[in-house]
Amino acid sequence: MNYNLICKGYALLAEIRVTEMEGNGKKASDFYIKGINADIILNSINDGVIVIGLDRKIKFANKAALETMGFTQEEIKEFERCRDFMKGDCCQGKCLLERTLETGEGVSNYETVIRNKRGIEIPVSVNTALVRDETGKIVGSVEVFRDLSLVKELSGKLQEKFSFGNIVGKNYKMKEIYDILPAVAATKATVLIEGESGTGKELIAQAIHENSPRKDKPFIKVNCAALAEGVLESELFGHVKGAFTGAIHDKPGRFELAHRGTIFLDEIGEIPPSTQVKLLRVLQEEEFERVGGTQRIKVDVRVIAATNKDLTKAVNKGEFRKDLYYRLRVVPIYLPPLRERKDDIPLLISHFLEKFRKEMGKNINNISPKAMEILMDYNYPGNIRELENIIEHAFVLCQGNTILPEHLPKDIQRRDFDIVERVIDESDPLKALERELLLRVLEQTNWKLKDACARLKMSRTTLWRRIKELGIRRD
Repeated sequence: MNYNLICKGYALLAEIRVTEMEGNGKKASDFYIKGINADIILNSINDGVIVIGLDRKIKFANKAALETMGFTQEEIKEFERCRDFMKGDCCQGKCLLERTLETGEGVSNYETVIRNKRGIEIPVSVNTALVRDETGKIVGSVEVFRDLSLVKELSGKLQEKFSFGNIVGKNYKMKEIYDILPAVAATKATVLIEGESGTGKELIAQAIHENSPRKDKPFIKVNCAALAEGVLESELFGHVKGAFTGAIHDKPGRFELAHRGTIFLDEIGEIPPSTQVKLLRVLQEEEFERVGGTQRIKVDVRVIAATNKDLTKAVNKGEFRKDLYYRLRVVPIYLPPLRERKDDIPLLISHFLEKFRKEMGKNINNISPKAMEILMDYNYPGNIRELENIIEHAFVLCQGNTILPEHLPKDIQRRDFDIVERVIDESDPLKALERELLLRVLEQTNWKLKDACARLKMSRTTLWRRIKELGIRRD
């Protein structure tokens, strides 16, 4: 017989012959590679190897497979099917080996969970291939599985190290945020989270609440930009019966519902001046009246606000109250856009792969180098939310286990898109264009300032000054 063993992490390609002639003093498990006993080779590798025949019974299991599953060679002879040995999630219905026999196609890097003799779950990566005899006739299939327990454990520790709640990132800017969040969460201090749309401001607010003494109390969210002026005030503070047309009964507001908990005011920069006054009073005195009412209502609420606007400019223009701004900004947190923390992209992609594997039930666990290169080069005007949508889009189109460039949205497949397109929607396009140009030249010259100056036709002093003024840092 000829066995093609394809192992994750290395390729093991060998011509193996087995004799089933008991009269020669050989057993069915005695394998030979050009005259050399293959048991030595197969039992020396750390991956588990099992071979089944057309009757679906196990014909061979190497030492690693037996040790992982907790069985002996004598025990597996009694098994009717390989599923009695593996007891895995992939054994429900048609197992991978049977699928390979029926379709003629091997499986590559399939991640699943198996259970050993004691019922302990073991995460593994599986590869399968057909087994043919010397005439090319299919006589069985072979499976190679790798124990991923240590990989998953290290991955979990890595995730824990580079995350806080549902927030993921290892960039130094994110680490600075992680460092202060536990202390912030332990207090009642008002927090103002600033950053572009899609950077994860709500996740930060949720993480602060869930790690605070108020975690068992309500977490109430209000999108201030989605409500009209009259509706917003009623939603925040409630109203009494007869306060306006349609107010047929008393209604509590979001602040009352958030009593002893946390209220998250998203897009705080959009609230009108009249509502700003009432909000300031709540922050100062922890009391308010419902719309149309006169009774003072006391509340104990922690306020977390978020905005994608530059509130300092709004204050200078008289569009936002200065006293309210400083009341909200007791603890300011700035979330950088994804283009300023591109080293987080692989970690975020891994996070979204895991998320959509669970949601869609697809075994997609890899992304091709070319697809990763495209994703690393993209500028993400929609930030993390856009990256998440891109990965979800790829999951819908991908039929294998690896995301390829053609699975990505058409508008980002072209890697060398116009640099102008990357900055045209910025608040200061010319400044962003200069920053993008300098950063690209610095990366191309491996941050050798002499070479960069020659490319840019500027002095070292000028380049160094522009680097500082534009906030360019080498990660």
